[in-house]
Amino acid sequence: MAATSIVGTGGMLLPVVNAVATEPPAPAAELDPVGIAKFTQRMPLAPVLQPYLTTSTTSYYRMNLKEASKEIVPGLTTRLRTFNGSFPGPVIKAESGRRVVVRQTNSLSVPTSIHLHGAHVPQDSDGSPMDLIEPDGGTKTYTYPNTQPHANLWFHDHAHHMESENVFRGMTGTYVLTDDIERRLRLPSGAYDIPVSLRDARFAQNGELIYEMGDFRKRNVILANGKSWPYFEVAARKYRFRLTNTANQRFFALRLADGSELVQIGTDGGLLPSPYRTDTVAISPGERADVVIDFSRYPVGTTIELVNKDVAPFESADLVGKVIQFRVTRTAHDDSVVPDTLRTLPPLPAASVNRSVDMKMDETGSPGSQAYINGKTYDMDRIDTEIAYGATEIWTVKNSNQFAPHNFHMHLVQFRVLERNGQPVTSGPETGLKDTVPLKPGETVKVQATFTGYRGTYVYHCHLFDHGAMGMMANMRIS
Repeated sequence: MAATSIVGTGGMLLPVVNAVATEPPAPAAELDPVGIAKFTQRMPLAPVLQPYLTTSTTSYYRMNLKEASKEIVPGLTTRLRTFNGSFPGPVIKAESGRRVVVRQTNSLSVPTSIHLHGAHVPQDSDGSPMDLIEPDGGTKTYTYPNTQPHANLWFHDHAHHMESENVFRGMTGTYVLTDDIERRLRLPSGAYDIPVSLRDARFAQNGELIYEMGDFRKRNVILANGKSWPYFEVAARKYRFRLTNTANQRFFALRLADGSELVQIGTDGGLLPSPYRTDTVAISPGERADVVIDFSRYPVGTTIELVNKDVAPFESADLVGKVIQFRVTRTAHDDSVVPDTLRTLPPLPAASVNRSVDMKMDETGSPGSQAYINGKTYDMDRIDTEIAYGATEIWTVKNSNQFAPHNFHMHLVQFRVLERNGQPVTSGPETGLKDTVPLKPGETVKVQATFTGYRGTYVYHCHLFDHGAMGMMANMRIS
């Protein structure tokens, strides 16, 4: 099968890449997204999962991985792979210092492995690509100690060679970790603190998802919290939106249609040191952006669109360039504030090790094309990087491709971005704690991390799921 892999970021285009040598199913009659009515469906809120048991130290949850049918496109029903039958997946609200235990039962017909993305967890609860929950009733219990500070985490399938399709078919959820540092601030909260999962999709005329590895060109229906181009009613006051890019390959550059200010207050690993005031917030697959929008500047009755400016030349701005319509429907009291100082990050310790990571995939379009880290495809039995427990290291990560963007995600730790293309990072969203960082073709980033807390084998990889499934992943062992 020749599976196309075309990815847009700043107009970058990746040519056809062959990923899997299997025969595709008979093609379904494809839905023309031009005919989908926009801003007719209300954006739902993801359900908050309640623990079935709480003790003085631990909250216990159960989830069932199962198929469910939902209306994503108006008037059509779509079969999905879900957590607890919900799409978007549920939200777990956790607290630093309080343990969470989740028992996952896999009622699907495919294996799964659930990764809590951005979490500091022991190896046996990391959801590594080969630590599988067997289909048709297999179970696994994951323990999340929550010893890290507040962070905007999310969970998704990570079963190797299956993660791309499983995530595309719905297997994502949100995990909001808070602490006293965050709680002491008077940021928008409660009904004004909204998790939003963004992605793209492709549909058949009967509403079913069409999955083809790497078919970025055809995934041109934008979803927010599981609905195509929804609207969301807001009061004329400040809102906090915790945005997660759950797409397989799409990059988003989000802005309000009138160019008004967005205040980014956080990223993957929680709050930034100080607010970043901008008109555009960019997130690559797997990244999170914590953003405050002040709707008090708009009269009641105003509609304003959140748009995506990362539109490739072959794409329609009327499709992938539209995301959510906000409707200002009422006034509301607002005593929330965005303080000038959000948190203080500890000083960076001295690094004792420097490493280089080269990310590259075949761009010839020939059969059997693969993706590599340091010239090698992923091997579950090979340790690519040996790390001393407690070591602080600097990794220089390069995208060596001419056309394809990538991004770099590291399990176990949050890192700090030191440089981008040789220039120090001194302002903006990359001054916070990160676990995923984008790289356009030819770009280089330098990151620093300290490997402590747990020993074991973890992976680092490109978080464009199709690239990881093609081999762009490696093992590191902390011992």
